[in-house]
Amino acid sequence: MKLQDTVIGIEFGSTRIKAVLIDKKHRPLASGDFEWENRLEDGIWTYHYDEVLTGLRICFSRLKADVLEKLKVKLTVTGAIGISAMMHGYIPSDANYNVLCPFRTWRNTITGQAARELTELFGFNIPQRWCVAHLYQAILNKEAHVRDIAHVETLAAYVHRLLTGENVIGIDDASGMFPIDSDKLDFNADMAAKFEKLTGFDVFKVFPKVLVAGQNAGKLSKQGALLLDPSGEFAAGIPLAPPEGDAATGMAATDAVRVNTGNVSAGTSDFAMIVTDRKLGVHREIDMVTTPSGAPVAMVHCNNCTTDINSWINLFGEFADRAGVGIDRNKLFTLLYSIALEGKPDCSGLMSCNYYSGEGVTDFDSGMPIFLHKPDNPVHLADFMRSHMMSALATLKIGMDILRSENVTIEKIFGHGGYFKTPLAGQRILSAAINAPVSVMETAGEGGPYGMALLAAYMVWNKGENLEDYLDDKVFAGSKTQTVMAPDEEVKGFDVYLADYMKVLDIEKRALEVFNA
Repeated sequence: MKLQDTVIGIEFGSTRIKAVLIDKKHRPLASGDFEWENRLEDGIWTYHYDEVLTGLRICFSRLKADVLEKLKVKLTVTGAIGISAMMHGYIPSDANYNVLCPFRTWRNTITGQAARELTELFGFNIPQRWCVAHLYQAILNKEAHVRDIAHVETLAAYVHRLLTGENVIGIDDASGMFPIDSDKLDFNADMAAKFEKLTGFDVFKVFPKVLVAGQNAGKLSKQGALLLDPSGEFAAGIPLAPPEGDAATGMAATDAVRVNTGNVSAGTSDFAMIVTDRKLGVHREIDMVTTPSGAPVAMVHCNNCTTDINSWINLFGEFADRAGVGIDRNKLFTLLYSIALEGKPDCSGLMSCNYYSGEGVTDFDSGMPIFLHKPDNPVHLADFMRSHMMSALATLKIGMDILRSENVTIEKIFGHGGYFKTPLAGQRILSAAINAPVSVMETAGEGGPYGMALLAAYMVWNKGENLEDYLDDKVFAGSKTQTVMAPDEEVKGFDVYLADYMKVLDIEKRALEVFNA
């Protein structure tokens, strides 16, 4: 095997930066990663720019080490590279690309006024986490850095530019910056004109150039190669695919880019992506974004998913350690996720609100996790774990129920991400939430970096077919898939749970008022 017959996908996820090397049969060959976590500093959820670069180098060095160990060759070249990252957020810079403020991530809910005003101006839902909402809020706040803004980027576009010198962006990631015209495959010109009249900023100049899947997005520069691999062993000149958001890579990794297909990505945040044949009405809970090829996608994005579950499992792990019966964390996660399936369909009255941060779908600007039960509700471990796993999907269910009311057709839906790593558990609970069969592929554990590698592969190895056919025929034909449908009692149980969950949101609001007073 020649290294030129491989491609690399690198994704900056919310808890890990991960790189995956795949071959021409689209099989994962090696990987490397770097763990990181967002920080709440001065009321802003952020990652430091130096950690972005340090994490990239460490992740890539670990990929090199894994290639050497598994393939017995030095990783000095590859056929293509693709960079993806958490969508949305805000990285403004001046004319020389000097960043002007800390990176503001998707998790921030500090742009409520901007999001409301832009939604009204455009007649199109603008979520708080979108780049244009952050830009307009900074203008409204009269922040000092606004006068120097020449560029605004997402994290994926920022890293891609450092590697190639090209100021470009994949169309799905772009659709989290500003509304997209799916016919012209670019930012919506009418809305851009309204925004320029309002603010003086021309999004076609301030935001990166929009590209679609299959287009060449530049080559790895000499500076970029050294940034990736300071040893100097990795070659410059390698082509890069358009930098994309984690929504696009999730769609690619689950073969969910064709109309009426969809996927749910569940980890630190969770979101559903349903490819539609039309634009929907304006719903605050639904974002209209695109596939990597530019087709319309209805997106339900929730800021909070597994963080609260992780905190409880870490607590159980600490107890096990102190009791002298330490349990491997991966085994502990599998054990407790599996136990959740033994819980009653409605969790026997146990309730949880998992908001670590604000939540746009339910209109919360901040969060505080809550667990509660009535005095006559016994607390059993299975019900406790099931309550937290259902809480992780409750906000997603609110949005999915709206899509059902809009008569959106879903022929197949796939799950991927950490929530689904334990066999059956997350899959069956999601099925109960959306009242539909849920499939998980054998490659689902590879997640976003694998999806980005597939987009890089499509750029260099396609023979003229569209992305949908390439994934169906070249990548996923014959792939192993497990499909699960929750029993009726679990579907009804989730409906009962959600009704009580909506009442708990009133308690959440009051708790925030009391503790933030």
